[in-house]
Amino acid sequence: METPGKALPAVATAAAAQWDSLVKSFVERYFEAHPTFGAGSGRHEFDGRLPDWSPGSFEHEVAQLREDRRRALAFDPAALDEPRRFERELLVAVTDADLFWLEEAEWHRRNPLFYSGPLDPNLYLSRDYAPLEQRLRSYVAYARQVPRAAEQVRANLRTPLPRTYAELGEMSFGGLAGYYETDVPGVFAAVDDPDLQRQMREANAEAAQAMRKLGAWFHDQIPPAGEAGGEFRLGADLYGRMLAATERVDVPLAELEAAGRRELARNLAALREACAACDPSLSVAECLARVMARKPPEGPVEAARRQLARLHRFIEENGLVSIPGCEEARVEEAPPYQRWNSAYIDIPGPYDRHLPSIYYIAPPDPSWSPEEQAEYVPGEADLLFVSAHEVWPGHFLQFLHSNRAASPLSQLFVGYGFAEGWAHYSEELMWEAGFGGGDPCLHIGQLQNALLRNIRYLVALGLHTGDLTVEEAEHMFREQGFQDPANARQQAARGTFDPGFLNYTLGKLMIRKLREDWTGPRGGRTAWREFHDRLLSYGGPPIPLVRRAMMGGRAGAIL
Repeated sequence: METPGKALPAVATAAAAQWDSLVKSFVERYFEAHPTFGAGSGRHEFDGRLPDWSPGSFEHEVAQLREDRRRALAFDPAALDEPRRFERELLVAVTDADLFWLEEAEWHRRNPLFYSGPLDPNLYLSRDYAPLEQRLRSYVAYARQVPRAAEQVRANLRTPLPRTYAELGEMSFGGLAGYYETDVPGVFAAVDDPDLQRQMREANAEAAQAMRKLGAWFHDQIPPAGEAGGEFRLGADLYGRMLAATERVDVPLAELEAAGRRELARNLAALREACAACDPSLSVAECLARVMARKPPEGPVEAARRQLARLHRFIEENGLVSIPGCEEARVEEAPPYQRWNSAYIDIPGPYDRHLPSIYYIAPPDPSWSPEEQAEYVPGEADLLFVSAHEVWPGHFLQFLHSNRAASPLSQLFVGYGFAEGWAHYSEELMWEAGFGGGDPCLHIGQLQNALLRNIRYLVALGLHTGDLTVEEAEHMFREQGFQDPANARQQAARGTFDPGFLNYTLGKLMIRKLREDWTGPRGGRTAWREFHDRLLSYGGPPIPLVRRAMMGGRAGAIL
C-alpha cells in the first residue's frame, strides 16, 4: 500500500506492518464468526459451514467486535499513511454497524431477514467455482447443519412477530424447502458417486423438513385478520442511531425528510414534463399506464439479456467510467424463496474473480389474480433502468471495482448506502449522459424507478420514525410512486423489515452532492469519468468517509 519509489521511515514502516497484521487478523476472525460470508467472498475453506446462532455466540461476537474496535482506535492515525488511516476509519465503521444491529436493534431477536442470507445455498448451486462433486460435498455439509440452524432461528426470534415479518419468514424459509427438494437434485444429478448422492438425499431431506417446519412455525405466527401483530417500528431515536452507526449519516431526521421531499418533487416535475413530451393528450397516470403496458414481448429475462449489451456498449463509447476485467453477468429467473424482491444480482466475492454474476428477475406470484400478474411484469422502459441499476453501470460494475480495491476491507465490506446509492445514481447517470437519445417515453422508465426509491425513502422514515401505517405506505407507492398493486404491497411490507431501504435515495443524493462539489473546480462534466473512477476505488464504505477523503479539509455538507 506504500507509494512506489518512496521509502518510509522505520517507525512508519513498523506501524504499517502492525496495522496490516491487525487488518488480516480481523478479516480472518470475521470469516470464522461468519463462515457463509467467507465462503461467499470466495474463501472456500469456509464452505459447508453455517454460523453458530446460539445466545452465547452472539455474546462472544459482541465482545470480540468491541475488542476489534478498541484495537483499531488504539492506533495513532498520525503514524499511518493515508490509505491506512482510511482503513482504520472503515474498520471502526464496520464494527459500529455490527454492534448496532446486535446490541441496539437486536436484529437477531426481531427480524427473520437476519438469517435468510446465510441460509441461502445458492453459492453451491449457481457459482461454478469448483468441480460439481466438490460443491456437492460442501452442500451436503451445509445441509446437515440446517436443522440445527432452524432450531436456533425459532428459539432466537421474539414473538409476537409483526405480520409482515411472519409472512416474510413463511415465504423465505418455507420456500427453501421446495427449493431443496426440486432444484438441488437436478443441479447435482451429474455427479457419478452413488454414496455421495445418498448422503445428499439424506441431508437434503432433513434440511427440507427443517425448513418446512420453520415455515409452518412462521405461518402460525401470522396474526389473525385485522391484527398487526408485534411492533416493527424502530422509533426516531433508534432510527437516527442506525443511520449514524451504519452509514455515518448524522443529520436531523427533519432535514432528511425535507431532502427526500425535494427529491420527490423534482422527479414528479420531470415526470410531468416527460409525459407532456411523450403524449400531451394524456394525463400523467394515463401516460405511465401506456408506457408500462409496453411489455417486452420475449419476457423480462430475455429482454434484460438484450438490454445489457446495449448498456455496456454505451458506457464504453461515452467513457463514463472504467470497466475493469472481463467478467460478465448472466440473467436468470429468481428462485421461489427469493421472490419478495422483484430484481437483484448475486455477485461473486473478491476471492472468486472471473466467475459470472447472476442478475435475477422474479416472475409474478401465481397466487395473484391474472390482472395483477400481468401488471407486475415490468415494462420495457422500466426494465431497462432496472438493468442499469443491477448491472451496467450499477451493482455489477461497482463490484468489479470494489473486488479490485487495494484494501481487503474495501473489497469485503461494501455498505448498503454506497452499493444502492451508486446503483440508483447510475440510472439517472445514463439518462444524463444521453442514453436513449432524449426519448421522453424512455425517460419515464428512469423516472418510474426514481419515484419508487423516493417513496421508499419517505416510507422508511414514516414507518419507523412516525406513525405511517403499512396500508398508508402501500397507498403512497401506488399514488405517488405509480406502482402496480402487487409491487406496492411488496414494497410497503419490505419497509417494515428493511428500515434501511431509504439508502437508495440517500446514497444517490450524497453521491450527486459529492460529484457536484468535487468536479466543480475540475471542469464539471468533463471530470465525470475521473470522479467515478476515484469514487469506486474506495470499494463501498459509508459515503461520508469517502467525501472526507476526496474533499480533504473542505468536506462540507453531505446533502
